[in-house]
Parts: sequence; C-alpha cells; structure tokens
Amino acid sequence: QLELVESGGGSVQAGGTLTLSCAPSGYSYNKLCMGWFRQSPGKERELVAGILSDGRRRVAESVKDRFTVSPGSTENTLILQMTNLKPEDSAIYICAAEVTRCGFTPADFGHWGQGTQVNVSS
Repeated sequence: QLELVESGGGSVQAGGTLTLSCAPSGYSYNKLCMGWFRQSPGKERELVAGILSDGRRRVAESVKDRFTVSPGSTENTLILQMTNLKPEDSAIYICAAEVTRCGFTPADFGHWGQGTQVNVSS
C-alpha cells in the first residue's frame, strides 16, 4: 500500500517562506508521478505543482513566480518551496502520487496524503 508522508506546513506571515516535502512510504518500485495540490474551504482542489515520471513539470500560474517544485535527494521525494507567501495561499496542501497514466488533474492521482496546513497571515 502506497502511503505518502508530508511535512513542512505551518504558519507564517505574508512574505515568508515554507518548504513542503512529500515522500512515499512502503513503496520502492517505479518512479512515481507526484504533485502538490491545495484546497481551501468552499473551493475545489487545485494543482499547485507537479512532476510526472517522464520529467514533465507544471506549476500553477497563480504561484509560478513564487513557488518551485523539485525532486528531493531521495527517489520519489517531491519538494515544494514556497516563497513570498500571501494570505490567499492559505490552504491544506496535499501530496498526491500515481504509478501509471499520469496527468496533472486531481482525477489523475490515485494516492493521496493526509495534507498539511499552511496559514499565511497578513
């Protein structure tokens, strides 16, 4: 069973920086497609950034000048560095992974983490 372990959420003031990390537990086979999504109350889950197993990357337009997604030093680890955070970035950030038939929408991912809360105060 593929489980995802997330870390790095928290509370910061506007303009601050946070780095989120996601790594699979109980999986050591093929390279995964991985992504960070976020969800706020009353809003749909949206892609923040992701990297597919073929190397394709996507970062949401709303954050592309402030957030960077990269592989971690360990296989299948995904790092999301968030800079110049804004109050509207406040959400639960959720890591997702998929083994095959990858894409960048929530429907393309079959494995989800528990989520980590990010709060940005003005």
